[in-house]
Amino acid sequence: MQDLLDTEIKYLQGVGPKRAELLNKELNIFTYRDLLYFFPYKYIDRSRIYKINELDQELPFIQIKGVIKGYYTEGRGSGKRLVADFQDDTGSIKLVWFKGTKWIMQSYVPNAEYIVFGKPGIFNGVVNIIHPEIEAAEKIAQRISSAFQAQYSTTETLKNHFLTSRAVSKLLGNLFRQINFRLPETLPDYILSKYKLAGLHEALFKIHFPSNAADVEKAGYRLKFEELFYIQLNLIRYKNNRARKQRGFIFSNVGENFNNFYFNNLPFKLTEAQKRVMKEIRKDLGSGKQMNRLLQGDVGSGKTLVALMSMLIAIDNGYQACIMAPTEILAGQHYYTVTNMLQGLNINVRLLTGSSKRSLRSEISDSLIDSSLNILIGTHALIEENVRFSNLGLVVIDEQHRFGVEQRAKLWKKNLNPPHVLVMTATPIPRTLAMTLYGDLDVSVIDELPPGRKPIMTMHFFDSERNKVYGFLRERISEGKQVFVVYPLIKESEKMDYKDLEDGWDNMSRVFPSPDYCISVVHGKMTPAVKEESMKLFKEGKAHILIATTVIEVGVDIPNASVMVIESAERFGLSQLHQLRGRVGRGADQSYCILMTPGKLSKEAAARIEVMIRTNDGFEIAETDLQLRGPGDIEGTMQSGIPFDLKIADLGKDGQLIEYVRRIAEDILAKDPLLEQNQNLILSQEMNRLFSKRQSWSNIS
Repeated sequence: MQDLLDTEIKYLQGVGPKRAELLNKELNIFTYRDLLYFFPYKYIDRSRIYKINELDQELPFIQIKGVIKGYYTEGRGSGKRLVADFQDDTGSIKLVWFKGTKWIMQSYVPNAEYIVFGKPGIFNGVVNIIHPEIEAAEKIAQRISSAFQAQYSTTETLKNHFLTSRAVSKLLGNLFRQINFRLPETLPDYILSKYKLAGLHEALFKIHFPSNAADVEKAGYRLKFEELFYIQLNLIRYKNNRARKQRGFIFSNVGENFNNFYFNNLPFKLTEAQKRVMKEIRKDLGSGKQMNRLLQGDVGSGKTLVALMSMLIAIDNGYQACIMAPTEILAGQHYYTVTNMLQGLNINVRLLTGSSKRSLRSEISDSLIDSSLNILIGTHALIEENVRFSNLGLVVIDEQHRFGVEQRAKLWKKNLNPPHVLVMTATPIPRTLAMTLYGDLDVSVIDELPPGRKPIMTMHFFDSERNKVYGFLRERISEGKQVFVVYPLIKESEKMDYKDLEDGWDNMSRVFPSPDYCISVVHGKMTPAVKEESMKLFKEGKAHILIATTVIEVGVDIPNASVMVIESAERFGLSQLHQLRGRVGRGADQSYCILMTPGKLSKEAAARIEVMIRTNDGFEIAETDLQLRGPGDIEGTMQSGIPFDLKIADLGKDGQLIEYVRRIAEDILAKDPLLEQNQNLILSQEMNRLFSKRQSWSNIS
C-alpha cells in the first residue's frame, strides 16, 4: 500500500500527463499521498437548495435546482460572454461565462435538470451567477460528496484548465475509490485507543468529505496530533541520541581570566536571570557532553555579557572561542563591546569579515594555528576553508536563524571534536514555536533587563501630525540626543505607496537643514566602507539623525540615541517593530519610539500598533504576533523559512496540542529510546519515511 501512495499523480483516473504537470507546478502535488494531504481551507454547507425568488447579492455561495432554457451571447471584445437563462418554478436567473464557452454548451444541455452552485450578483438590475459550478441533479447522489463541502485553494492557471476546487474534490473521490479502505495506519493501536484518536482512513476521508462540522473537528484533531507528534518525536530522539553519542570538552576550571573579569571589569551587577543562565551554561560545559543551548533574551537584556563570560571559561581551560554574526555591522558591534569589556586583560580578540584585507586574514590565520588568538569574532568569513582553529572549544552564534544549516555545520567541522555551541537570539520566540523550531536544544531565557533601564515610551502619530513629531525631535536634539529614522524601502516601488528612504532623506534635509543639523544615511545597498563611514559619524555623535532601512534592526548599540522613528510602521510585523524599538533605550535616559502611519489602518495593523504602545515585553509581543500573522513573520528572516512543511497544524493556534504531544513523545522515548519494541515498529517505520531522506534541519552539531 505504501507503494500505491507513492504512485505518480498522472496515473490517477481523471488526471493524465498534462493535468499532472499543472498539479506538480501549481500545487506541489506529485503523488497520491500529496493529493490525500492537500487539505481544504474552508467548508461550505450545501445542504440547502434555494429558490430563485429568494436570491439577492448579499447571500454567500448558494445552490439552486432547475433547468437551462437556452444560450445566447452578449457584449463585444473582451466583454463578450455566454449567457444561459436558468429557471425553477419561482423565476429565472442568468448564468454567465467569459471562458470555456464551447465546452459549456456541449456539456450542459437545455431542459435537463441541474444543480447550480455559486455567488449571486446583480448586473443591470438582474440577478446572475458568474462561472457557476453545474452538476446533473441525478449524478449528485452517485458521487462521493456531502452537504458540508470542502473548498480547495487553486490558482488562476488551474482554473483556466478547469482544475477548480470541485475538480480537486472529484479527483479525491476517485482516489478514495481506488484506495478502497486499504490505507496503512501510521500510529500504533495503543496510541489511537489511549488518546481517543480516529483511524487514519476515517480521518482523511472525513477531512475531505465531512457530513458536518463535528466530522471536520474530529478528523482535524487526529491529523494535527499526528503531524505535531512526529515532529516532536524526531526532535527529542535526535536530542537524546546526541546526548548519548556526542562527547564534549570538559571545562572544569573557572580560572584567572574569568575571575579577573568578574571582579574587575564587570560593567554592572548581573541580574538574577543572567546568574541563572550562567549556572545552566556552566553545568553544560562541565558535564562531559556537548552543550547545545539556545539563549533567548530580549533586546538589551545582556546576552553578549553572558556569551563573553562563557568564552572566558573556554579560554581558562585552554580552548579558543568564536562569535559568528549575520552582518558586518553586528560583528563589528560585538568586537567593539567585547574589546571594551576586556580592557586590561591579556586576551587576544580579532575581527574577521568579508571586507578584511588579505594581510589581516593571513595574520589571523597564523595566530589561530599557534593558539595566540583567543577569541575570533566575524561574519560568514569564519566558515571559509582557510580559517583553521588549533583548538576551538566554544562557538557562539548570534541571531542564529539568519544562518542556513550548511553554513553552521561548516563551523562545527573545524574541529575533530565538536565544540560546545551557544546560539543566541534577540527575537523572543513564543514557547510553542521554540519547542517546534528548536526542540532539540536546551533553552535558557534572560527575562529581565539590567538595572537602571527605563521602559521605552512608544507613541503613535498619523502623517497629518508630522509637524508635531518634528518639534519633538528638535527638542530631543537640542538636549544632545540622537535620532534613528527607519524606512521600509530603499527606493520607490510602483507597487507600494508608502514613503521610502530617498524621499525621507529629501524631506528631513529640508526640515533639519545643514549646517545646524547633520544627517547620516545607511542602507543595505551601500558598500561596506561607505556604510561604515556613515555609521561612524552617528556613533561618534557628529550626526544628529541616522536615516536607515531595517539594516539597523540588529547590532547597532548607541546609548546616546534616545528616539526611534519608524515610518510606515503598519508595514512591519510586530517582531520587527519590537526589534527596531530595541535600538534605543540603551542608556539611563528616557527613550522614545514613534510609530508613523497613514490615516487609514487595517484592523490587523491597528492591533499591532496597539500592542506596541501597550507593552515592552518581547515575549508577549511574540505571542501576539504568532496569533495575528502565524509563524512566518517571527521567522521571516530565516533563510529557509520554517524547516518543515505543516499541512494542517497551526503553530499559532495549536500551542496546547504541541505541548501535549511533546509530553507523549517524551514518555514513549523514555521507555523505548530506539523505538525497538513491537508496539512501536509503526513509529520507527514512519520516522524513517518522514525524516531519513531529509537533512536534519535542526542539527546544531
